Amino acid sequence: MGVLNVTPDSFSDGGRYRDADAALRHAVAMVAEGAAIVDVGGESTRPGASPVGEQEELDRVLPVIERIRREVDCIVSIDTMKPSLMRAAAAAGAEIVNDVLALRAPGAVDAVHDTGVAAVLMHMQGEPQTMQQQPHYDDVVGEVGAFLQDRVAACQRAGIQRSRLAIDPGIGFGKTVAHNLELLARLDVLAATGLPLLVGVSRKSMFGKLLDLPAAQRLHPGLAAASIAVWLGASIIRTHDVKPTVEAIRYAGVLRQVAAQGGRTTTVDPRRAKDDAVPRLDGQARKGAA
Repeated sequence: MGVLNVTPDSFSDGGRYRDADAALRHAVAMVAEGAAIVDVGGESTRPGASPVGEQEELDRVLPVIERIRREVDCIVSIDTMKPSLMRAAAAAGAEIVNDVLALRAPGAVDAVHDTGVAAVLMHMQGEPQTMQQQPHYDDVVGEVGAFLQDRVAACQRAGIQRSRLAIDPGIGFGKTVAHNLELLARLDVLAATGLPLLVGVSRKSMFGKLLDLPAAQRLHPGLAAASIAVWLGASIIRTHDVKPTVEAIRYAGVLRQVAAQGGRTTTVDPRRAKDDAVPRLDGQARKGAA
């Protein structure tokens, strides 16, 4: 999943793709590099980010989604917390809702149910404005897992099929560096639910804190974390750096297949590693996510 922020204030690439032409060029480039999904966001969710009005967010994302659907062969995801945006983006061609609130906003579950799109449910403690002030957990893996299972159950009660859902532990969203590391080290616990697991670690601040690196220099630890995530069961990796990430996780995916076959390589085709790593979510209108 390639990140396409059409915002002025995202932590890594804010302002670079606000123009629809620039956004389209970037989407084309990411797909050429191997992205199966392009995730379009019009409101920054970095720590301390200010909320964006509904009309402003609509104005930012809808022209981009429409052009990508017309001109690029990929799945389009909308990164939003607002039910009205979910409906409008689905009408414009988005096939996945990627929601940091896990569809907790009033009307969000109905928006996904009614439009038939797939949804990624993410864990976040607090809200973007305050989430990093004092995050606390007694058992971060258990609490994040329980929250995600509760949200999946709520969606299913509302009539959304389980096959339309994926989960995301929300690395960096209301978590300390220690919390993030524990979640990454134990992703297999979340993957054991059987739901597709999305992980986003690209250019995260934890690499800056651990390794004293600015955002522009966090590629290498991000690739290591993404590869480990795939090895532990992640199905979708959300990234700003598509080409190197595709190469890294394709290799990790091959190793995971070999391990699952007891070390035998006779039936593993490395050329299919990217395709096999990305699950289909029901609700994707034209094709699977690879």
